[in-house]
This record gives sequence, structure tokens and C-alpha cells, in this order.
Amino acid sequence: MDSILTIRLDGELARALARLAKRTGRSRSEIARDALRRQLAVLQFEQLRRRALPFAEARGYLTDEDVFRDVS
Repeated sequence: MDSILTIRLDGELARALARLAKRTGRSRSEIARDALRRQLAVLQFEQLRRRALPFAEARGYLTDEDVFRDVS
């Protein structure tokens, strides 16, 4: 089911969104939906990372480099 969300944008953000929509041929709504999807994915990843962090640290994974070293 689709739903409608109304948000308030400051002038600068509204103009930037309008310019991007015109330049890309996409609607402002399309761009906003895509940005929201991406932001939600980032936030979900950050939450999962925080939950996994104690387990990783217990196994000696303290940095991204530690993980890359073992998976490369």
C-alpha cells in the first residue's frame, strides 16, 4: 500500500532537489524515495554493526583492516 509523506524542505534543499530532478529527468519524489531508501539502509547497517561489535571485538576484530585482512 502506498502512503504519502509530507516533509518541509528549506529553500536551498528544495532548489537543489528541483535542479537534480530537472537534470536527471526524474521526479522529485523518485529522488526523495531513493535517498530515503539509501539512508534507511545505512542506518540499518549501523545498527547491525553496533550489535555485532562486541562479538567481533571478542574475537580480535578491532578495525576494518582486521576484517579485510582475514577475508582477503
